[in-house]
Amino acid sequence: MSFEPRSIPVDPEAQSALTAKGLEYRLIDAGDLAALDGWIDADHRGFHHARPREVTREYERRVMGERRLHGVFDAAVPDPLVPVATVSSWPTGLSVPGGRSVDGWAVSSVTVSPTHRRRGIARAMMEAELRSAKHAGAAVAMLTVTEATIYGRYGYAPAARATTLEIDRRRARWIGPTAPGRVHFVEPASLRDAAAAISRRAVSRTPGEIDRWAGLLDRMLGLVDPESDASRALRAIRYDDEHGQPQGFATFRVTREPNEPGWAEFDVLAAATDDAERSLWRVLVEQDFVSGVRGRLRSADEPIEWLLEDPRAVSVRETSDHLWVRIVDAAAALGARRYGAAGELVLDIDDPLGYASGRYTLLASADGRAVVHVPRGDGQPDAAGANSTTASAAPKRERSRARAAAGAEASGSRPAARAAEPRSLQLDVRDLASIYLGGVRPSVLARAGRITASSNGALELADRMFASTRAPHLSIWF
Repeated sequence: MSFEPRSIPVDPEAQSALTAKGLEYRLIDAGDLAALDGWIDADHRGFHHARPREVTREYERRVMGERRLHGVFDAAVPDPLVPVATVSSWPTGLSVPGGRSVDGWAVSSVTVSPTHRRRGIARAMMEAELRSAKHAGAAVAMLTVTEATIYGRYGYAPAARATTLEIDRRRARWIGPTAPGRVHFVEPASLRDAAAAISRRAVSRTPGEIDRWAGLLDRMLGLVDPESDASRALRAIRYDDEHGQPQGFATFRVTREPNEPGWAEFDVLAAATDDAERSLWRVLVEQDFVSGVRGRLRSADEPIEWLLEDPRAVSVRETSDHLWVRIVDAAAALGARRYGAAGELVLDIDDPLGYASGRYTLLASADGRAVVHVPRGDGQPDAAGANSTTASAAPKRERSRARAAAGAEASGSRPAARAAEPRSLQLDVRDLASIYLGGVRPSVLARAGRITASSNGALELADRMFASTRAPHLSIWF
C-alpha cells in the first residue's frame, strides 16, 4: 500500500462514542507542533518513559509525523493539550512464508491514562483502527504488546514468538563452519546506508518481520543522540562476504561493574545470508572479558546452540508472544503466502467483528501457490490468487492447476474421485492468525480445543500446508 494514511477520515463511530462520554477523539495534525508535542508527552507517560529531552523530541516529531496519530482529549484535565489516550498506525508490509509480503496495518502507541479507565476508550480506538485497516485495503493488522490479555477481544492473536538467549562465555567453544567473508568493527554512523539495504533483505527472508520505517535505523545505531552515554557505549560490527559486499550487521554494548567481567548485550542482529548470521554470532560469543552474551528479541528457532560444542552453554531466559496479528481480509491474507504442501482445505472462520467470517476454500499447488475461493452470497464463488490483495476472479487455468495438485496430494498422485466433503477446519479468526505465519501447528490448537477438524486427515494436511521453512520472528518492537 502506498498512500497518505492521514487521508483516511476520522472514524465517525469512535468519534460519536467518545463524544457521548464527554471526550474528544481527534486526528493529530503533524504540522501543529503543540498538538504533536502533547501527543508525544502522553505516549512517553503511558509507557513510563522519561520526559523527552529536546533531541528525543525532535526525533519523535520526525517519526510520528509520518504516521496517523489519534488522541483522546478531556477538556477538564489540568493540561488539556496532553491527550488521555493515544494510538498510532501506518500501512506497512508484513513478511509471510515464501519470501513474500502482505499488505498490513501496524498499530502502536496504544495508551490510556489510568485516570480514564473503564470508559470504553481502548475499545473505541482499537475498533476504529480495524475499520481504518479495512478502509486502507490491508489484509492484516498487527501490533506488539505489553499486555497479553487486552487484544484478543479485537481478534488479535500471537503469531510470532521472541526469546531472550544467554550464552555462557566459558563454555562457548565454536564448532560451526568458517564463513568465506569477514567481520569488521565499524563506526555506527558509517553503517547507516549499508544497514538499510541489509535490513530490507533480512526482512524479506523471515516471516513475521515488518518493513522498517524511516528513523528506526538511527535508533538502532545510536544516532538519535550520538553523544549520550548509551550511544557512546554502542559497538557495531558488519559482515562482508567474500566479494566485499555487506551482508549483515549487529550492535552491542558491554555492561559491567568496574574491573569485573560483564555481559555483551544486543537486540540488533540483521543478516541477509546464513553465512552472515553465523559469523556475527561467532564474534558476539567470542568476546573476551565477558561472562556471557545476552541476545534479546531472538528467534524461537535460533541456530546458535548447534554452532557450539556444548549446547548447554545456551540458555533460554524468556520466551514471549511478541508479534500479534489480526486477519482483516482472509482471502487476501491466505492468498499472499506460500504453502508447505499441495492440498485442498476448507476453512470455516468465525469472526465476532465480522471482518473475516465465512467459508474459504484454500487450494494450494505443489509449488506453494494458492487460490482462495470465497462464496459471494449469490451462488457464484469469488477467488483470490497468490498475488492478490483483494478477492477477485481467478483464472480458470490457475484454479484447475491448484485443484489437480490438491487432488494428487490427497490420493498419493493417483487419479481418484473427489470426496463428497473436502477436509475442513472450524476455527476462530484468532486461531487463523496464530497459524498464519507457521508459528503454531493447527493440530496443537486442535488439541487445545480451539480448532475442530472434520477428520484427522484434515489436521495432518493443515499442519503440512501451513508449515513454514523458517520460524516466524519479529526482531523489533513497534
